[in-house]
Amino acid sequence: MKSGFLSFLTKTGIAMAFCLSCISAKAQNNSDFWSRVRFGGAIGASFGNNYTDVTLAPGALYEVNEYYGVGLSLQGTYVQQKDFYESWMYGGSIINVFNPIPQIQISAELEQLRVNLDFDERYTDFYGNQDRDFWNTALFLGAGYRAQNVTFGIRYNVLFNDNDYVYSEAWMPFIRIYF
Repeated sequence: MKSGFLSFLTKTGIAMAFCLSCISAKAQNNSDFWSRVRFGGAIGASFGNNYTDVTLAPGALYEVNEYYGVGLSLQGTYVQQKDFYESWMYGGSIINVFNPIPQIQISAELEQLRVNLDFDERYTDFYGNQDRDFWNTALFLGAGYRAQNVTFGIRYNVLFNDNDYVYSEAWMPFIRIYF
């Protein structure tokens, strides 16, 4: 599973480098391009009673104008509940944000994650095969309050499936930070 994750990161890095070089070549003709790009993302860690959840999700947002922006992000997550399961999730998303007024942000985000879920062998009877490797698609519609570079809000996963063990709820709070 770990070698698959490293292979994914390598392929993704090469693809992003290629895309950025194409954008950079195009941007040389338009010096305004990079002044409209904002970088940010999310980082998170949660630790509890035999539980670990670590996420890294860098992203970039291009502000088309003062009302609309479009962006890309990558995500890598590791979750483990000792003696129950271990999961690696990695992928990316495309986000659209609309600011009808500067303080309000409405968003739509399409996320595609590869999920590698390994249950402890003691749960095979209940969960079936110990290993589940699948793609999970999420479509989040959200709204939030925006103060300069930070947006606080809530989003709803329209494609939520409780049986995928990816997210525990369809509703999720979020904090977006772009500089």
